[in-house]
Amino acid sequence: MSSAEMTTNAVADSLRALGLRRLAEDHEDFIARATRGRWSPAQILEELSRLELQDRARRSAERRLHRAHLGRFKVMADFDWDWPRKIPRDSVERVLSLGFLKQAENVVLAAPQGLGKTMIAKNIAQAAVNAGHTVLFITAADLLLDLSKQETARGLERRLAHYARPSLLAIDEVGYLSYDNHAADLLFQIVSRRYERKSVVLTTNLRFAEWNTVFPNAACATALIDRLTHHCEVIAIEGDSYRKRDAERARKERHHEA
Repeated sequence: MSSAEMTTNAVADSLRALGLRRLAEDHEDFIARATRGRWSPAQILEELSRLELQDRARRSAERRLHRAHLGRFKVMADFDWDWPRKIPRDSVERVLSLGFLKQAENVVLAAPQGLGKTMIAKNIAQAAVNAGHTVLFITAADLLLDLSKQETARGLERRLAHYARPSLLAIDEVGYLSYDNHAADLLFQIVSRRYERKSVVLTTNLRFAEWNTVFPNAACATALIDRLTHHCEVIAIEGDSYRKRDAERARKERHHEA
């Protein structure tokens, strides 16, 4: 290795140690551009700061997206607004603008299975990530399983704090499984800790009047709904399943080709 290469590597290592990762990766190109452009010291510092801030914002967004656990989903540009029999489009677009986050309000998406409520919830979560918020997306089943398997009070407290921490917590699929009183109490604790502090987006296939079929303790269900909906945009969607429609179309196409 030549002395010039050793010097280049040493400079890159020093820049990384200082936390200047972007400059460490392309400092030679940066120096060449500064030389060609005859940048002043002030211009060099300005461009260096711009590049580092840009790179840190990109890496921060990538970390937030990874921690959000959104998985794959369709963007709202692919949403078929004409399919549901009833959908308040203005309300959906309003929550996608994230105004509810500033007020620590909640969003409940209520619809039968297959009408896109999870898709909308994930797009809200994605918008929040892009806006710089911390987000966690999880199914109700996974959340309650995680909490219920904690064997000590300290462990449970740590996990409750984990779910209380993100700017936005999205809880998917409330209503698909029934839960005992302990699980209902755990969900109530999550909602209570976030109440008037941080927002919750929740999807459900049930009307609130039917939540007693999921949470057998009527008093607990009432208290949970009360906290959840006190400051809340409730978006009810009615219609038939997109997946059922697509399956029917595919069946007809196969029949026609045959």
